[in-house]
Amino acid sequence: MMFEEARAFLHQASRVEEIDLLISDLNGVLRGKRVPATALDGVFDEGMKLPRSVLALDIWGTDVMDSGLMWETGDGDGVCHPCGQGMVMVPWAPRPRTQMLMTMHNPDGTPFMADPRQVLVRQCERFKALGLTPVVATELEFYFMASDVLERGRPRPPTAPETGYALETSQVYSMDELEEFTTVFAAIRDACKVQGVPGDTCIVENGPGQFEINLEHVADPVLAADQTVLLKRIVRNIARRHDLHATFMPKPYGDQAGSGFHVHCSVVDEQGRNIFDDGGEMGTAALRHAVGGVLQFMIPSMLIYAPHLNSYRRFQPGTHAPTHAVWGYENRSAAIRIPNGNPAARRFEHRVAGADANPYLVLASIIAGVLHGLENRIEPPAPIQGSAYDRSPETTLPSDWDWGMDSFNNNAILLQGALGESFHTVFRACKRQERNKMMRKVTDAEYATYLGVL
Repeated sequence: MMFEEARAFLHQASRVEEIDLLISDLNGVLRGKRVPATALDGVFDEGMKLPRSVLALDIWGTDVMDSGLMWETGDGDGVCHPCGQGMVMVPWAPRPRTQMLMTMHNPDGTPFMADPRQVLVRQCERFKALGLTPVVATELEFYFMASDVLERGRPRPPTAPETGYALETSQVYSMDELEEFTTVFAAIRDACKVQGVPGDTCIVENGPGQFEINLEHVADPVLAADQTVLLKRIVRNIARRHDLHATFMPKPYGDQAGSGFHVHCSVVDEQGRNIFDDGGEMGTAALRHAVGGVLQFMIPSMLIYAPHLNSYRRFQPGTHAPTHAVWGYENRSAAIRIPNGNPAARRFEHRVAGADANPYLVLASIIAGVLHGLENRIEPPAPIQGSAYDRSPETTLPSDWDWGMDSFNNNAILLQGALGESFHTVFRACKRQERNKMMRKVTDAEYATYLGVL
């Protein structure tokens, strides 16, 4: 059916010359190919071939030699097939172009389980077998910066597009500052509409040039992750065409707010009823069990939520980023927040992941924790009141990369059982290689601190 829809789409948009075929690697970087529109039949008949090792590249795009996908297997191809909502236009392209998301299979047709999208699909299938469906919504924070930051090698806030004043301070929820970027956000909203990404609220966040875009709740975590991946691509490309640089780096400024990736989640049964709703403010036992499972998965999954060296700079007391695996009602200092509001919409908000994290893997880990909690009826500790920043050491979230890796490795049985052994092995190898490379890089701060004193 998707093939017929794609052909009809190209027929209606007869001037389209090229198609971008996109697939997310483990770091959330989109890889793929640009093919002529005439190649559409072949894409659906034979798929797009890519080395399976491409999905395990490190953040610099280098092969991960210990992934088990290189010479041990002859660096063989996987076969990528169109998925998700199918073909959409690329509104920022200078000439008519379309794009499609892809997902990878092994040559024998089985899912390639180091494809992050397949990892998430597996979790959704586990829910489906129980007659349950997770409903999720995502919120992404990011910074606009001056367009020359990559050239300079340092972050720098942009000037306000309309009046030209320097964005040097935080103006959280400022409507005046949002108005300055009206043209940019109008273009983002238009692109979202073209690509079927359900953009909802947009706000000014806590840092200079920092914003947040929320997406609507959808009863399909895979679709929600697809839409989040597309939103990041939209924001980057629209920013570039307005002489801005957009970054989802989690902590670009050491003394400013970091950028998070928050996830709202509820669960509905086969009749469409929210199993977290009991008509009251506290929610059902199922809500508590889901929270209990997510908390048990939180520290082991920290490497998924904070996958890079810079990720861990977010987790500082008093920054609205959580530092402990605790939960509470209407408490933004906790890792898990239960928002107030209509009981029919009772849900939890997961506040740990950074904007740099892979949306497929974040959602896979969260809903795997929900399922773990529901199946095992895990009761969480009592919800906290007041600040979550001074809590038991046992609940402390990993605050550095090595700690995150150790927690991931030390809980291999839990994570492999839920997310799959193939994913666990390849992701661990990728992160270990990145860590080893970063340890060989001496920073300017180290030179400035130690070179003349020691």
